[in-house]
Amino acid sequence: MSLSRREFSSLVGMAGLAGILPLSKQSRASYSAELGAYHVPNYGSVRLLHMTDCHAQLLPIYFREPSVNLGIGAAKGQPPHLVGNQLLNNLDRKLDAASQHAFTYLNFVEAAKTYGKVGGFAHLKTLVDRLRQQYGDTRTLLLDGGDTWQGSGTAYWTRGRDMVEASNLLGVDIMTGHWEFTYQDKEVRDNIKHFNGEFLAQNVKVEEEALFDGAEAFDEESGHAFKPYSIRKMGDHRVAVIGQAFPYTPIANPKRFVPEWEFGINDGDLQELINEVRQTEKPDAVVLLSHNGMDVDLKLASRVSGIDAILGGHTHDGIPEPLIIENSGGKTLVTNAGSNGKFLGVLDLKITSGRVSGFQYRLLPIFSNLLAADQKMQEYIDRVRAPYLDRLTPVLGHTQGLLYRRGNFNGTYDQLICDAQRTVGDAQISLSPGFRWGTSLLPGAPITMESLLDQTCITYPETYVRNMTGSEIKLILEDVCDNLFNPDPYYQQGGDMVRVGGLNYTCDPTRSIGGRISELTLDSGKQLESSKSYRVAGWATTGSQSTGRPIWDVVAEYIRDQGEVSISTLNSPKLLNVARNPGLVQPGSGNT
Repeated sequence: MSLSRREFSSLVGMAGLAGILPLSKQSRASYSAELGAYHVPNYGSVRLLHMTDCHAQLLPIYFREPSVNLGIGAAKGQPPHLVGNQLLNNLDRKLDAASQHAFTYLNFVEAAKTYGKVGGFAHLKTLVDRLRQQYGDTRTLLLDGGDTWQGSGTAYWTRGRDMVEASNLLGVDIMTGHWEFTYQDKEVRDNIKHFNGEFLAQNVKVEEEALFDGAEAFDEESGHAFKPYSIRKMGDHRVAVIGQAFPYTPIANPKRFVPEWEFGINDGDLQELINEVRQTEKPDAVVLLSHNGMDVDLKLASRVSGIDAILGGHTHDGIPEPLIIENSGGKTLVTNAGSNGKFLGVLDLKITSGRVSGFQYRLLPIFSNLLAADQKMQEYIDRVRAPYLDRLTPVLGHTQGLLYRRGNFNGTYDQLICDAQRTVGDAQISLSPGFRWGTSLLPGAPITMESLLDQTCITYPETYVRNMTGSEIKLILEDVCDNLFNPDPYYQQGGDMVRVGGLNYTCDPTRSIGGRISELTLDSGKQLESSKSYRVAGWATTGSQSTGRPIWDVVAEYIRDQGEVSISTLNSPKLLNVARNPGLVQPGSGNT
């Protein structure tokens, strides 16, 4: 890969979206003409289509990008830790208005009304088929970075099977996983058997004791629980795809669901595997399909040689231009393709004399107003949703303002969840996980049960109300904050800061663990006492299972009682030493 970043940018550029009109201003007759905006010039020898972190969103949705995505230390000012105008100004090219909306939070409500919803598997199917046909099906692969089987009511009720069948219809060739592992291990294997593509994970192994007791493994000698890599013949070339599942699954999610499997980054094992594959299989290109998170992928790319490209996921970063990382073996391209079905990555590789000599990359926003729904996919979506409509469609209330989640510290939908827990649980403080998935609702929209499930639908949704001391609460905040801002990416597990209700605090992300959190106070202004107990409501415990009602029942009760939901105050921390951080919304950068 000999192209400089500027040469690369001049070569690629995203599909021109300038002049696109929302569907309300264009006739159906001009619909097909607008599809020209998604024409990607053929380049090179093979094409890799990449989606990730759709979180079971079969229908088009709204999704607001973060206004807070702080990078600390060496990550300060570096992608993906740029937001709003800071992100746009870092690019080598100027994005049109539609693209600016897709990649940033800027003027989100106004722009969302103009450009409409994004994603949706029926619209994605149309684009995938178009790009395959244009380039040649035998020279194209569709790769899924995982977090596909979780995130909606229908995925929960079908145990992910609705998404397996949708992926089959979409034509996914290879996938890896993360939230897939929050179903029971037997359910995971059963879903994989029904998946028409390959499920890869070089970094998931069966524990030795379980192997000794006869646990199922892809390879008993190596201990791999799943196939670690695949060699695909693409036209005249051979491409190796290696799977890298989320390495911290048993920590970030309940170990009890997958008790016999062990996870890790395992970059040493990965290097050995790459060396072996390159020596024995003689591929023209090696690609890592990763669910590490972008910061972890960037470090891994600097330490592991022999990877031509990392197609990454987990941290939901929509990055218009990939990064090129140097290592001892040459260079590795690192990408991340956003979330919620909002983007499709298109990577064309040029192969010369058995090696990658050039590339073209585009990250295409999926504007559902501009891509006709594929009929077969839409029929499938309607059919799989039909048995559950009576559970999905009830209107719980309406929102007066924008409801969103994504951001390092809080979001209005997170605040709604926290407020509901405090009120229904009669608690002083509430805690809610910093999940990065969850769709957005525009002001005035109905809050349906489906939209609530989009925020809460996990396989361990049980709530709790218990007493915690002030010191225990501070310890929780410090621990999660270190996961987010540890200077070593290998100690970051992705996700955002735990959301809080009824609690305020000061956070200095630049300090080390134990010193980031201070000045904890209740909403009344009263200081938290380390030895005093407080009534705390929460959900999604990863250890022992709680016994309370599912979180969606608790929040639904609150919304019904409220009728009209208005979030006037966010329990977001006072931040220190980040005033000029380009991962933080700056004055004059546009409304939210």
